[in-house]
Amino acid sequence: MTYKIVSDSSSNILTMENPNYASVPMKVRAGKEYIDNTELDLAGMVEDLKNHKGTSGSACPSVGEWLDAFGDADMVFCTTMSKGLSGSYNAACEACRIYMEENPGKQAYVFNTLTAGPQLAFLNEKILELAAQGLDFETIKEQAMAYHSNNHILFCLESMMNLARNGRTSMAVAKIAGMLGIRVCGDAKAGMITPVHKPRGQKKATEVLVEMMKERGFYDGARLRIAHCFGEEQALALRDAIVKEFPNTKFQLEPTTALCSFYAEAGGLMIGFEGGYNAENDGAKF
Repeated sequence: MTYKIVSDSSSNILTMENPNYASVPMKVRAGKEYIDNTELDLAGMVEDLKNHKGTSGSACPSVGEWLDAFGDADMVFCTTMSKGLSGSYNAACEACRIYMEENPGKQAYVFNTLTAGPQLAFLNEKILELAAQGLDFETIKEQAMAYHSNNHILFCLESMMNLARNGRTSMAVAKIAGMLGIRVCGDAKAGMITPVHKPRGQKKATEVLVEMMKERGFYDGARLRIAHCFGEEQALALRDAIVKEFPNTKFQLEPTTALCSFYAEAGGLMIGFEGGYNAENDGAKF
């Protein structure tokens, strides 16, 4: 049976050599529209966002864009940004409903991932791995979600201005944090961005992130994927701190694409990693 894994671009993977993978682009809107694809001038977008004074936000792929990406596969697996942050999940669900209605016998499913970025990238790779083994539809769903449930996403932001502009925190908090050199470290609880710690400076932020990873069951030999928005120095500092304690870490470094850059902002990090359990932490309130 043929299969296709289709993800919106919040996974931070726009292309793969594997022809069974496709990405449908999210869009960033801030005065003008930026399409999250390989042709985008990312540095230009980040600079524009830094100088933008009005509201900003993101837009999800249309139902038609999802359907176009399915091709004629017998099995389609979709992954999207957390439905608490975008309408992408609902659009993908509608596309799957139409696809199965118009193609009796074919199967399509949308994972309720509650995440984005590197953690979503891990899930996409796992689905591809399982499908390549020739497993049946239900087994792929179950094993992929079991793997996903033990993985985690953390973020570390140097700036909260974009979050403030799209209503996810107050402008006053964002400005104060910027003036004081405060980083915001957090995770995604039930698919929503949740600040947990507010360290001052890069060194302290790195220490906080290492502790957060350990609390969430990171182990020696686990995979670690850091996506950075023009913040390679910060990403490498975190890598070095992790490898010092966990020398067999399987590390991958990558730049954020448009949608992840919109949330991370310049200097921000998104950290995906394999862990052992889900930490119970309600997070700090802003």
